[in-house]
Amino acid sequence: MSTDTYLAVFLGSKTSSKWAAWNAMPEAERKAKEQEGMAGWKGWVEKHQGAIQAMGGPLGKTKKVDGKGIADITNEMGAFTVVRAASHEAAAKMFENHPHFTIFPGERVEIMPVLPIPGG
Repeated sequence: MSTDTYLAVFLGSKTSSKWAAWNAMPEAERKAKEQEGMAGWKGWVEKHQGAIQAMGGPLGKTKKVDGKGIADITNEMGAFTVVRAASHEAAAKMFENHPHFTIFPGERVEIMPVLPIPGG
């Protein structure tokens, strides 16, 4: 099965050294970096607007459900976006040098194909 739709998940740990450095910045410096990051993100969106299928957005607190019940947990997922691309490699290339990890303290973006539902 092939697909041209890809889910990009923005990841980063709030306990990482990048986040510690971000939080240790003087407020004025951090605000300036936030503005730089938002401008960079806006530029990324403009560059790839034809490929973006769902802008997605930030993700909130996580609950886990398993055989033991429901529990609050923490994971590295911070946001998501859905894009269309000719290949998995092409989709990944869209996120090279993304502000999520070049300006903001995010660590990486993971891109995976959204596969058709068998028999669907």
